[in-house]
Amino acid sequence: MTLSPGLRAQLLTMVERSDTAEKAGSGDVPVLATPRLLALAERATVDAVRAHLAEGETSVGTRIELEHLAASPVGAHVQLTAELTEVDGRRLVFAFEARDPQGAVVGRGTVERVVVDRARFLARASR
Repeated sequence: MTLSPGLRAQLLTMVERSDTAEKAGSGDVPVLATPRLLALAERATVDAVRAHLAEGETSVGTRIELEHLAASPVGAHVQLTAELTEVDGRRLVFAFEARDPQGAVVGRGTVERVVVDRARFLARASR
């Protein structure tokens, strides 16, 4: 495992009906659901380190802080950037920010992940 702060990943997505609070059950409005924003943040953190993990390793989410600051309606584009800011042994801390095309912050926060051996993790999870 060769991980160091500064690793980044960026995602660009367009809000679809399936991404809305109505569809996710987290509200009754047709805007980007907070759980969907969280999923995008986690995906970006996974993408940021995937190529830097040793064979047989993966990372799992352990802690999240999220501020969802602005609504993004169906059809809106959202660009999310995640950056690895801290490596403490197997613990990884990422900062993320999502913006609309005008540069307004849609959401931001932190995601913590832990690097694990995939086979051992799955063996424990299936007990």
